[in-house]
Formats: sequence, C-alpha cells, structure tokens
Amino acid sequence: MFASATRSNVPQRQAGAYKQVYAATGVDGASPHGLISMLFEGLVGALAEARGAMRSGNIPGKCNAIGRALRIVDEGLSAALNESEGGALAADLSALYRYIILRLTHANMRNDEAALEECVRLIEPLRSAWAEIADQVDA
Repeated sequence: MFASATRSNVPQRQAGAYKQVYAATGVDGASPHGLISMLFEGLVGALAEARGAMRSGNIPGKCNAIGRALRIVDEGLSAALNESEGGALAADLSALYRYIILRLTHANMRNDEAALEECVRLIEPLRSAWAEIADQVDA
C-alpha cells in the first residue's frame, strides 16, 4: 500500500529505484522479529553515520542521520511496543526509548558525540539480545 501511494507521487524512474531498494531491504517478507532486527540495525547504522558526520563537520549529514535515528526510535521501536500487554518490560523500553530520543535531540543541538555514544551503549544490549532470540522466535 505504501509503495503504490509513493509511486503515484514521483517520476517513473524514481519509482523504479524505490521499488528496487524496497525489495532489497527484505521488508516485504520479514517476520515481525526480523522487522525489529532491521530497526535495530538501522538505528546503529544511523548513529555511526551521525558520529562520522559530526567528526567531519558535515552538519547536514549529521542532521539527516540523527533525524533517521529519531524516526527509527519513535516511529519504529516505540510504536511497536504494546504497553497494555507488555507490562513492566514494555513500560521500561518505552522509558528507555524516550530517553534515547532526548539524548539524540541533545546530540544534534549541541554536536555532542558523547550523547551519540551513550545511545549506542544503551541500544547495543537490546540489539544483541534481540539477535540472540532469533532462533527461538523462528522455531
């Protein structure tokens, strides 16, 4: 549904490029667990990109990468939580994601590389744990 709506708003060549990228990401056939894994990987990648851009003085690149990280946390990871059924764990994750959003905003406004590194340190154990349970979820 999203792909067809997007295609109607862009020139044909761009639509073809979008379709190739969309298919290459594997989103179409991914399990719910796989989708969250992709979000974690995308977040870690965006944080690394933001750090590199920050170090090189590439302000637009930094802003774009942090913006992508913010969207992943807010629209992806946070939105995937079911706090009514997830209990304390979902509430704790929600609080962690809100904190990461605050730190990312701070990092962007203050060019604070330490805040980006803190976000990586906070998300990495979750990413690793999520990857470790993949076999159990797929079974």
